[in-house]
Amino acid sequence: MSAGQPPGQAAHPVHVAIIMDGNGRWAQLRGLPRQEGHRRGLEALRAAVKNAGELGVKILTLYSFSTENWRRPATEVSFLLGLLKRFVEKDLDELHAAGVRVRVIGGRDDLAPDVLRLVERAEMVTRDNTKMTLVVAFNYGARDEIVRAARQLAAAAASGRVEPAAIDEAMLASRLDTADMPDPELVIRTSGETRISNFLLWQAAYAEFVFTPVLWPDFDRAAFEAALAEYAGRERRFGGVSEPVDRNVGAA
Repeated sequence: MSAGQPPGQAAHPVHVAIIMDGNGRWAQLRGLPRQEGHRRGLEALRAAVKNAGELGVKILTLYSFSTENWRRPATEVSFLLGLLKRFVEKDLDELHAAGVRVRVIGGRDDLAPDVLRLVERAEMVTRDNTKMTLVVAFNYGARDEIVRAARQLAAAAASGRVEPAAIDEAMLASRLDTADMPDPELVIRTSGETRISNFLLWQAAYAEFVFTPVLWPDFDRAAFEAALAEYAGRERRFGGVSEPVDRNVGAA
């Protein structure tokens, strides 16, 4: 669904994006190390992918590791990267068998070779799957994504392949990591925080947002269904106006 579509009641979202937040707080509340929160968060990720497919979501984008997350303590970064590796190694065959296509968005130029190989393997193995698309935002920051797209257009303009005056929204969008995907209709953030933390800034321009107090390790099917139900009650106007109600309908 795009901003050019007519206003109306929200339908079932095709593309749902989730900012997975609250692993550390989940662990702290239980007197556990942060690493245990991340382990439980990975379990919640697996459940979210399964639930999304069963609930009819065709594209699920998960904010797994931001460009800013590199600032965390080295031990935590190393642990998170280890979880990513184990996820690919353990879950890829199951995702492939279930018809899930895996896509990874985010910068790749500075990734370690072993991590880059995992990313490329996940995409290559599942590239022809069509049942559902799992988009993993890894080493991702929306501002970085837009800068990378702008650099591509600047290089094209400098070489004469693109007229600067011809650059429009569609042309910039075609250079984003999500160029071949529809924008998300629904963005969910867990843990009670009410910010989007540099996530899909361009793509979420007309998304509906649901901020839930549920910490990510506790984000189960019921929480997913509650977010979808809240979305279903929204009116999608895209800068337009609500449809007027004819109060004479049914009047004698």
